[in-house]
Amino acid sequence: MTKDPTEQKQKPRDLVEKSPDEPTLSSVVSVTDGAVFFDEVDEKPKPPLKIPSLEGQPEAKETYQEAFSRAIALKPRLSKTEHGSRLVFLLCAILAMGQMLLIMVFLFTESFGLLFSQGGSPGVSLGSFLFGRDWYPTYPDPSFGALALICGSLAVTVVSTALATPLGLGLAMFLSCVAGRRTREWVKPAVELLASVPSVVLGLVGMVVIAPFLQETLNLPTGLNLLNASLILAIMATPTIASLGEDALSAVPQDIKDASYALGATRWETIWRVTTPAALGGLSTAVILGLGRSLGETMVVLMVAGGAAQIPNSLFDSVRPLTSTLAAEMGETAIGSRHYQVLFALGVILFFMTLAFNLLAWYLSRRWRSRR
Repeated sequence: MTKDPTEQKQKPRDLVEKSPDEPTLSSVVSVTDGAVFFDEVDEKPKPPLKIPSLEGQPEAKETYQEAFSRAIALKPRLSKTEHGSRLVFLLCAILAMGQMLLIMVFLFTESFGLLFSQGGSPGVSLGSFLFGRDWYPTYPDPSFGALALICGSLAVTVVSTALATPLGLGLAMFLSCVAGRRTREWVKPAVELLASVPSVVLGLVGMVVIAPFLQETLNLPTGLNLLNASLILAIMATPTIASLGEDALSAVPQDIKDASYALGATRWETIWRVTTPAALGGLSTAVILGLGRSLGETMVVLMVAGGAAQIPNSLFDSVRPLTSTLAAEMGETAIGSRHYQVLFALGVILFFMTLAFNLLAWYLSRRWRSRR
């Protein structure tokens, strides 16, 4: 068998000497109708962009700077519809801030007279108001100690949050990481529907069902106590924690989870060591907002907390939170009286407590977002 005389032995492409001006060829693979084609594409490097030197040309330098400034300052023109929508959104933001400022001004204005004498009665000192243990506002010699009310609110909030957090976060992990699509479509609306149940209905359940059960089972003098109120508030806070927690877990990129599975991690290890730390900011925000939901509830604690203005020593003591005190006594006070001013001062305390929890949620969310 003879070789074709025109056929020459070729060197490998990477050993052939090329001139600097010769274009570089690379193979490109394309697939068409099941056939594979190898094409060579010219990859001759493009010359670098030459920027004219401005040295010794002050006029040209100023011209370039002015053109650059005009290009940066240039903004796209907005249509009339966009201008109108921006104006509407701005007015909504101003109205929301204005309402908040008016509420603050109203609370402080109505409660400020508490510190001064009125009608021959001396003013109430700030220390005796915040740290006093006795709450007898209607006695001939009234006592306005708010410490028992503050402790009652904090106790109910902390216990209910401790009960709702594991349930809410566990439900969020189930919906986001474990449940299938059909299960999620049924369970999540049911959880959100639980948040729409009126609080007075849950209060009736606490009075009619839970209170007799606690009283008979634990041999208590009354079933209207701190534990009863905390159980109902935990039921109310669980949908908030579960819904916000599920959104936070679902926001974790799927690539992170796939990388964990590729390294051999199980589903539980991925949830506990990868997904949860990545969504920790959103989860902490969900818990604190659920805590705020428990703190601001009125009807439940008014119906099932017992109504005793005392510092609780156990879960079975009756308590009287700030919200139930405001709801029970505001309608029976004369406008401008000392009792009236004290109730508005309680509203100021509740306002600052809620504000502190919201600021804490904002801080934690911002902190964990910056870490990511």
